[in-house]
Amino acid sequence: MEIFICNEYPEIRIDIQKIKQHIAKTLISLDCNDHEISILFVGDQGIRDLNYQFRGIDCPTDVLSFPQLSDDEPEPPGAPVLGDVAISLETARDQSGDHGLSLEEELTLLLIHGILHLLGYDHEISDQEEERMRKKTRELFTLIYPEKTLTDTCNF
Repeated sequence: MEIFICNEYPEIRIDIQKIKQHIAKTLISLDCNDHEISILFVGDQGIRDLNYQFRGIDCPTDVLSFPQLSDDEPEPPGAPVLGDVAISLETARDQSGDHGLSLEEELTLLLIHGILHLLGYDHEISDQEEERMRKKTRELFTLIYPEKTLTDTCNF
């Protein structure tokens, strides 16, 4: 398993090693322990730029996922690459209070959400798929934080 993390928004400090541990635990649980993933932490302007460039939406968001391959592309040699997840540290910090979470917990929640998108989960296609993704997100979050229950203000 290879986990690459880049923090392009050093104004908000994060514990990279702890984040890597949470990602590893998530990937192992999803039977993706031989995969590679890249995580990019940015500020609101950085995520806004990515959101506009790749989705045509000119506003910041909390998390974006970029799968490496489409279903019809062959896997290149080497470790299977899941893709990239970008997270706005500013948005995560701001919404963590609304969710009753610490910044670390919020980042873990967003990483789980992003990883599930890389694996094909998509809450935007149907109510059934939204519920499937919500259930899996909460299951994985509880695996990492067994003492923490996500509140209803958290729509993941």
